[in-house]
Amino acid sequence: MSALRSLSDDVARVVEGISPSVLHVRTLQEKGGRLGTGSAVLITPDGYALTNSHVVEGAAAVEACLSDGTTLLADVVGDDPLTDLALLRLGIDAPPAHAELADSNDVRVGDVVLAVGSPFGLAQTVTLGIVSALGRTLGSPAGRDIEGVLQTDALLNPGNSGGPLVDTEGRVVGINTAIHPGAQGLCFAIPANTAAFVTSEILAHGRVRRAFLGLSVTEGLLPAPLTRELGLGENRGVLVRAVETDSPGGRAGVRGGDVLIGARGEPVRSVADLHRLLDGSAIDQDVALEVVRRAKRLEFVARPGELPPVERRGRGGRRMAG
Repeated sequence: MSALRSLSDDVARVVEGISPSVLHVRTLQEKGGRLGTGSAVLITPDGYALTNSHVVEGAAAVEACLSDGTTLLADVVGDDPLTDLALLRLGIDAPPAHAELADSNDVRVGDVVLAVGSPFGLAQTVTLGIVSALGRTLGSPAGRDIEGVLQTDALLNPGNSGGPLVDTEGRVVGINTAIHPGAQGLCFAIPANTAAFVTSEILAHGRVRRAFLGLSVTEGLLPAPLTRELGLGENRGVLVRAVETDSPGGRAGVRGGDVLIGARGEPVRSVADLHRLLDGSAIDQDVALEVVRRAKRLEFVARPGELPPVERRGRGGRRMAG
């Protein structure tokens, strides 16, 4: 009983800490005047909040409700359909609280997490679960796959989209995004490192600028013996599934089946790492890439172009949780 009481106290403490930063989002659509709902989480002390792109898509007005019932108008600073993320700015100088984004590279399968949001408009609803898997693939509103997604069994429902997935320290490890239709406990969140990258790009440029290598990738693990043999500190990397014909990555020498472990002199442990390193500053610049191929470490130099903007096309067969 003492162990259960301790667990209850710990969960309640996390909920009390994160709740003031979680927003209930309501939208008025430009076409037809339809009302929409979702969630968001404040991430800065000056009123910036993350939500999902599909929550604010086509909105003529966005309204955010704080945990104390205060309702404010919110501006959409920018959105990124490729990761289904959007950044809001609330009309308030000093919000009551904001949440910390965790390093999602440190998330492990089995970690306990909480999802907080407004399913069906029921604000400040909390569900508890674990991280079920890492590196999942999820369809985006832009019609392209989002790689490196977190899977959790912390239950989500329509209205949870844009709310935080939180670790036991109260830090945001992901932004809740989608559920698998027809299933229970198959829920997905965009990792915090991807959210941090998107936020920094929108704040700097008003949009997300990306360097283009022409690689289709997913997260993968190297065998432990090979990791030791090659002297790598981590066994995580990014598996190259395919390379587009006549692409910058292909011309540099990268092949399908390679495991990308470094870029621009920094380690690559996740798709979020690769996105961060292939930001606007890498466009039309020589970029060093390090891969593992057939138990050997190889280096290539690519010169990526800029990934052109994309339009929303669909949601990849997943039901968005909002």
